[in-house]
Amino acid sequence: MSHPIIPLRDERQQTLPATRPMVVAGSPAGGAAGTQGPRDQRQRPLRDLRISVTDRCNFRCSYCMPKDVFGKDYQYLPHSDLLSFEEITRAARIFVGQGVGKLRITGGEPLLRKNLEALIEQLAALTTPDGQPVDLTLTTNGSILARKARALKDAGLKRLTVSLDSLDDTLFRRMNDMDFPVATVLQGIEEAQAVGFTNIKVNMVVKRGVNDHEVTAMARHFRGSGVTLRFIEFMDVGATNGWRMEEVLPSDELLERLQGEFELLPLDATTPGETAVRWGYADANGQHDASLGEIGLISSVTHAFCHACNRARLSTEGRLFLCLFASEGWDLRSLLRGGASDEDIAAAIAHIWGERNDNYSEQRSQHPEIAQLRKRVEMSYIGG
Repeated sequence: MSHPIIPLRDERQQTLPATRPMVVAGSPAGGAAGTQGPRDQRQRPLRDLRISVTDRCNFRCSYCMPKDVFGKDYQYLPHSDLLSFEEITRAARIFVGQGVGKLRITGGEPLLRKNLEALIEQLAALTTPDGQPVDLTLTTNGSILARKARALKDAGLKRLTVSLDSLDDTLFRRMNDMDFPVATVLQGIEEAQAVGFTNIKVNMVVKRGVNDHEVTAMARHFRGSGVTLRFIEFMDVGATNGWRMEEVLPSDELLERLQGEFELLPLDATTPGETAVRWGYADANGQHDASLGEIGLISSVTHAFCHACNRARLSTEGRLFLCLFASEGWDLRSLLRGGASDEDIAAAIAHIWGERNDNYSEQRSQHPEIAQLRKRVEMSYIGG
């Protein structure tokens, strides 16, 4: 069998550097593929694939798609450049064969992709080599969730994550920069619960001096609601969000604030490589009360978890990225559209992952200056 060559080209010069050496697929440097999948240079397995289905979003949150960059004249990818649902499903099936057990649909705002339920139905039918269904989840800003929740559930979506940075309507409108009301997002969450979603997470990106005063109010609102609230440190994703370390509220400090109001107990991780450190609400006897739920702390800045990162990202037009903070990716679309067999593409993925050595967050913690020196792909392009 001939080895495929992955051609690399810069399709978004404002985001990605122009050159990258060609990669010839072969045996993965980090270990054999097989049913367990490849391992990278740090012996991290490939278990989680995040799939961006659109680079468009109807919010302009400053930490992701600031309006002064992503304005009315911003050039999005033409539809013909986007992977089709069939191409996404084929790629996902190949990744699942490489050991991926979790697929997350992202964007931009994924619910803006027309007929997304059709893709969900295709992906929900995938099974792992040992016959288990994949863990299929989706991240959304919740803006149109209320009218999409039933169709997503019926199509086979397992779980939902909703981005929500404040319960204060004035602040929320200012943060999304599109004057969008918080009530509509909350309605979407309620509708998702009503149609049967039982494992909903809410992600709150916390910026010091912007919405950090809202953390206890958010915890109070979702405590006992059946929704898990996760606090995410403001990160230096992309090159346009104006990140400064002074605006990061460290998770340790945030936890101290919460512990001033709630008794919280540390909980074990549910899966290897989990990004959130879990804390459960205690009852009057000091035991975790599952009915009160839990919170999660995602501390990519102050407590880097690169050592356990098992995630890859597939951009909306088929470029494979190995880190949220990457500057370059590999063009898988050319293989998907160029006649390569599933075996050829699997070998290419295994080789790429086997060469992986990414640990940006660990590097940043030791050398904070790289946040200003290194160009990074925008999060709206590859998903969070």
